Amino acid sequence: MNKYVQSVLDGVKARNANEPEFLQAVEEVLVSLDPVIKANPVYEAAAILERIVEPERVIIFRVPWLDDKGKVRVNRGYRIQMNSAIGPYKGGLRFDPTVNLSVLKFLAFEQVFKNSLTTLPMGGGKGGSDFNPKQSPHTPGKRCSDNEVMRFCQSFMTELFRHIGPDTDVPAGDMNVGGREIGYLFGQYKRLRNEFTGVLTGKGLSFGGSLIRPEATGYGDVYFAENMLATKGETLEGKVCSISGSGNVAQFAAQKLLQLGAKVVALSDRSGWIFVKDGMTQSMIDEIKVLKGVKRGELSDFAKKHKKGVEFHKDGRPWVVPVDCAFPCARQNELDGKDAEALLKNGCKLVAEGANMPSTPEAVEAFIAAKILYAPGKASNAGGVATSGLEMSQNSERLSWSAEEVDAKLKGIMKAIHDNAYEAAAKYGHKGNYVVGANIAGFTKVADAMLAQGIV
Repeated sequence: MNKYVQSVLDGVKARNANEPEFLQAVEEVLVSLDPVIKANPVYEAAAILERIVEPERVIIFRVPWLDDKGKVRVNRGYRIQMNSAIGPYKGGLRFDPTVNLSVLKFLAFEQVFKNSLTTLPMGGGKGGSDFNPKQSPHTPGKRCSDNEVMRFCQSFMTELFRHIGPDTDVPAGDMNVGGREIGYLFGQYKRLRNEFTGVLTGKGLSFGGSLIRPEATGYGDVYFAENMLATKGETLEGKVCSISGSGNVAQFAAQKLLQLGAKVVALSDRSGWIFVKDGMTQSMIDEIKVLKGVKRGELSDFAKKHKKGVEFHKDGRPWVVPVDCAFPCARQNELDGKDAEALLKNGCKLVAEGANMPSTPEAVEAFIAAKILYAPGKASNAGGVATSGLEMSQNSERLSWSAEEVDAKLKGIMKAIHDNAYEAAAKYGHKGNYVVGANIAGFTKVADAMLAQGIV
């Protein structure tokens, strides 16, 4: 490894020793940048790596709110404004007990390169809270009520609003932050600022949202896979696919796979995973959308209703069944080395990540060594933030594009991301390695903008 790259990596490890997710993300990127750093000594002279691994701003705040019993609850809120070299900070808000500084710094760091790859003018950021909308603070086994979620969101935005804006930082949704939460957050921002601007994306269609935004991450993941297969002269027609997760990303990845003639046999959630030997139908996917999004149920409930043809497995993961393609769409580090071995043993030839960093380093190493088509999340799941960028454009122009227009733009953006990553990998001697290609293509655009703007 280049001495400069190694020295920066050593420094990051020393300064952030208690942040494993962030260190994992930084190491994966820096190691793959070795060839571009060697070819461009100006990056070392300007200390680009030292600057790009350090957030421009980290905001941490308390979020006090009242539950339905009148008791005061306190959570911790965050916003990581990582890099604004090519545009305003852009990245989601995540509400989950697993949220901490390490997780959000990793997500913000990845977001910088993901947003750069979209070809749109967006910087990278991420935020959220350790608030858990899936667990009532006073009734075990129950979820927070809508009113509790609203009160939390209003308190959260009461602090966050002073740090964001349409030309400064534009948050979106992420894990457990959907249309309901975005609506409450936007309402409070509008109330505090007394202005109607495109400060959040993922909004409802009646107040500035974009068509195809809910579908975008899942659709984009599949479009990226389609482009990878095209380099081998293949399509998704007839391919057997497994998907982890059963939320928004997984649902729409499954839907798009069906539209393109693929066969989806597995989905998962915290209750376990289901195997549908004959392949899922669109009616099954529609039922799961209602189950997860409206009834707030689990796949175990779905399996009980569909005892014929649907196997439910409480333990393990959906990577043990023979498939052609796998789409990890749940959360970080969900697919480990053993899972990768199982997939490869069963003939998997393509892995396209729909979640952020869902594969562990051991799994990534196995996929690359096997020379299968492997797409890292910063490239293949960029469809969501790309469509958020399109929502920002519509808000700025006070326009609303049709679903067909947005979908066509999304498909074009995913092809551009694929082609840029593919060409960057080939240019630096790593043809077919989308990890190297995506990191280099995303990095060089940001690094060059930083060079042009001086030491800031």
